[in-house]
Amino acid sequence: MQRRTLIKTLTCLGVVSAFPFLSATSFAASSHAVSVDDLPELTGELTLYLGRGEGGLYEDVLNAIKKRNPKFKLHIRRGPTAALANSIMAEAKAGVRQADLFWAVDSGTIGQIVGEGLAKELPSDLTRQLQSNFRFTNWAPISGRIRTLPYNPTRVSVDKIPDDIMALPDSDLSIAWAPAYASFQSFITAMRMLEGDKATTQWLKAMNKKAKKYAGELGVVMAVERGEVDLGLANHYYTLRLKSGKPDANLALAFSKNDAGCLVNVSGVLALSENKTATDFIRYLLSKEVQTYLSGEAYEIPLAGQLPPPTGIPSLTDISPPEIDLTKLADIRATLVLMRNAGVL
Repeated sequence: MQRRTLIKTLTCLGVVSAFPFLSATSFAASSHAVSVDDLPELTGELTLYLGRGEGGLYEDVLNAIKKRNPKFKLHIRRGPTAALANSIMAEAKAGVRQADLFWAVDSGTIGQIVGEGLAKELPSDLTRQLQSNFRFTNWAPISGRIRTLPYNPTRVSVDKIPDDIMALPDSDLSIAWAPAYASFQSFITAMRMLEGDKATTQWLKAMNKKAKKYAGELGVVMAVERGEVDLGLANHYYTLRLKSGKPDANLALAFSKNDAGCLVNVSGVLALSENKTATDFIRYLLSKEVQTYLSGEAYEIPLAGQLPPPTGIPSLTDISPPEIDLTKLADIRATLVLMRNAGVL
């Protein structure tokens, strides 16, 4: 694997980025995100429930924040995002709050906590740092990921790929998918919201007759690159990660328009206690240093300020995602029932 030159993209936080797309100067002119140099010092103690995701990248961020704030102590409970959400709701019913913050890898579990009325309102000056389509009263998106159609240009030309996700089953394309993967299930939840349960069930049944199943979306992208299929369904960063190690990979990205196939989902954080330190901690996650680090290492899309996306992915203004309330992606149980009834799971 070819590695890029090591550059310190998190100089202020003390974290080294191994595969940066952005140098220390590349975001200076375009970003309105706040620097960690302008944030208040963190003091006291907080407990964070941290959903598993992105390997150790989130841990790197947390360690850097702790190193910068020696008077601050952070207790971390790690686990699957859905399991932590269930713990938060169970603790609330028992009248015992254990967590001050919840950092989730998808907006569906965020929606569950918000729906229970457990998330505290965030200051408007904090939410205004986010791009206008990602401002919420009770939680802050941290980084975004786009549903995409990775394809093999040696097998199919982009003009042969439908820009309507609902048209895929009727195409003559061979397809890879990973229906057991959580992000795929959020995508199906969005399809239910936009197209209805009947149309979504019909789509799943038709796709199930022709698509090859893989355990995860990295496997989907690898299958596309090997030429096993024409295209796949996957979050954008799997393609970017593969191409970072194999620049000549037979991979390109296509996008559907105004439907669930181009859904922009996010990781996010919320405060469970009315605590200034908890709010200030969220400010660190929205800082330009952390946003740039997650973009360069996880290939996710910065959502604070006007930082550019990772190289190889268009700006959010250049694609056509559907207008959807991300917190409503919490309706995952109904999606799983529908997928089982369709014979997909």
